[in-house]
Amino acid sequence: MRRHFCSVFLFCGVFLPRIFGFPHTNTSIDCDSLLPNYENEPQSSPPPYIIAVSFDSFEPGNEIQVTLEALKDIGFKEFNLQARETGGDVPVGTFKITDRNTKGLECHNITNSAVSHANSDLKQKITTTWIAPNDVRDLQFIATVVQDLEKFWVGVESKTLTSTHSKSVNGTGKSKRKV
Repeated sequence: MRRHFCSVFLFCGVFLPRIFGFPHTNTSIDCDSLLPNYENEPQSSPPPYIIAVSFDSFEPGNEIQVTLEALKDIGFKEFNLQARETGGDVPVGTFKITDRNTKGLECHNITNSAVSHANSDLKQKITTTWIAPNDVRDLQFIATVVQDLEKFWVGVESKTLTSTHSKSVNGTGKSKRKV
């Protein structure tokens, strides 16, 4: 009897949500492509979300407040937010987790190099703090934002933040770049 009960419980927990189409809450968004593990294609319309930042420029060690916010009352359930050098495809810097609706992710073996949803509750806005690393050029924050199982946007971008300290400067303070 006990064995039968465990089998029924396991079946209900694993298969019934899929049979009845209940939404799953454990969405994973790839660190590199920023694509969620959905079968649907991303939306091509302008995203109803913005990424706002507290500063226009930064230097190593600066803490930048980053806010992902819905423009309308639509809200969002899931997201993945990263900082990437302009034209780059890997996350840079780390996030301090300051919002109960967020959690840090490890991308490319760097703890908290991305921030994501801690739950699938409907959110209008999340705020986090990003810490600038050494030797990073100009960058943007980039996100995938999931409204629901049907609609998500990939590549939502902030404005570009300018690095005031670049790895292209040598010890004399002169640029190594050709002008």
